[in-house]
Amino acid sequence: MKTQNYENHVRYYPPHHFVFYPVVLILLGISLYYTFKADEPTLIWPFISLLIVLITWLAFMLRQHYALNNQNRIVRLEMRFRYYVLTNRRLETIENQLSFGQLLALRFASDDELPDLTQRAIAENLSPDEIKKSVVHWMPDHLRV
Repeated sequence: MKTQNYENHVRYYPPHHFVFYPVVLILLGISLYYTFKADEPTLIWPFISLLIVLITWLAFMLRQHYALNNQNRIVRLEMRFRYYVLTNRRLETIENQLSFGQLLALRFASDDELPDLTQRAIAENLSPDEIKKSVVHWMPDHLRV
């Protein structure tokens, strides 16, 4: 497995991204083709096209929603624990000064970098992307959906 860093930290789920979506796009293409090229005007093909779009949207939203809500809670708890172990101070006392995006970005920082980078993120109001780019020793997260 490649070493994870800023350039390659986005993760894909092959059955979803490389099977489900291509099949849906093919079906949508076929239904749109028949919508515009049918010999006789009919409402069935526009209806099928709309149905495919709605099913795809629903599948995407549900897949993301359930997994990410659970993982967001876990990441928050993990970061609180890491910060406490490293600094002997509770992250909860300063956590309200960080956006959740900043907290997510901080999880990639090594243990040596985390306390200082956290303070810097608060002091300079670094964006999540700026935090990720500031990480010198990347801690990979291969389990994020």
